[in-house]
Amino acid sequence: MSALFRKPLFAIVLSLVVLAVGVFAFFVVHKQAPEILPTKTIEAPKNLGRKHEVIGKSVEGRTVDAYTYGTGKTRLVFVGGMHGGYEWNSVLLAYAFMDYVDKNPAVVSDNLSVTVIPSLNPDAVYKVVGKEGRFVAATVSTDTKLLASARFNAHGVDLNRNFNCNWKPTSMWQSKIVSGGSAAFSEPEAKALQSFVSENNPDAFVFWHSQANGVYASKCQKSILPETLDVMNAYSRASGYPAVKTFDAYETTGAADDWLSSINIPAITVELRTHKSIEWERNLAGIKALLLYYGQKKEKGPKAFYSK
Repeated sequence: MSALFRKPLFAIVLSLVVLAVGVFAFFVVHKQAPEILPTKTIEAPKNLGRKHEVIGKSVEGRTVDAYTYGTGKTRLVFVGGMHGGYEWNSVLLAYAFMDYVDKNPAVVSDNLSVTVIPSLNPDAVYKVVGKEGRFVAATVSTDTKLLASARFNAHGVDLNRNFNCNWKPTSMWQSKIVSGGSAAFSEPEAKALQSFVSENNPDAFVFWHSQANGVYASKCQKSILPETLDVMNAYSRASGYPAVKTFDAYETTGAADDWLSSINIPAITVELRTHKSIEWERNLAGIKALLLYYGQKKEKGPKAFYSK
């Protein structure tokens, strides 16, 4: 072959060799394991909002609602409306507390779960308000006889006489004889709270009532739980309500807070000074004192208290 043809042929062969080497290198490189880049840790938001659950229904079929903030192991429970429309301001206080936590979620520390049950007696609230759910003070009836009758559930039972501590079929409210129901936990509203306690194992309870103006400890036959005294004193000092170890104005049987004491759960009853105001600033101070107390309290492990 002449030199004239050998030079172009050599150039073509060389180009093909270079191309083949390049293709081979490309596949070798791209068959290697991809580079693993460090991943960025994304933390879940601390404010998960409030969790709503229906814990039971009333005699007339209205829901008993519970709203929980936080996911900590220490659970505090605040309950309003035990005596329904007669103590409607305790329901509004519960809703005001919920609004506050919605706007200030950091008040619930990481180790806490805070549950609010705004109205344990929704039928009786409906009786004086004429609507279900949230309401405003201006819509509440001013009929004093109607308000007094709205203390009881739709069966005519005083719910705060229907729990299993010294229960009797009849009990007292001031100078009046009231029904405690056919048996302890005979009423669906009381049963709802009993089931909630059994399922959630709370660490402490606060019940809002009116109008005895004080913070009352709970006790069932035995002495007051030491932690109950701590809770009572913390709320009392911060709020300015007098601390009262024993309610002795008249005999009460089957009270919810006393039942909780019998199963080793600290519980207090906060009695507002009137039936007309939520007394927000002093109650907020009391609430914050308890959130601080339990927010700083170290875990002691699970309790085994519920045997009924």
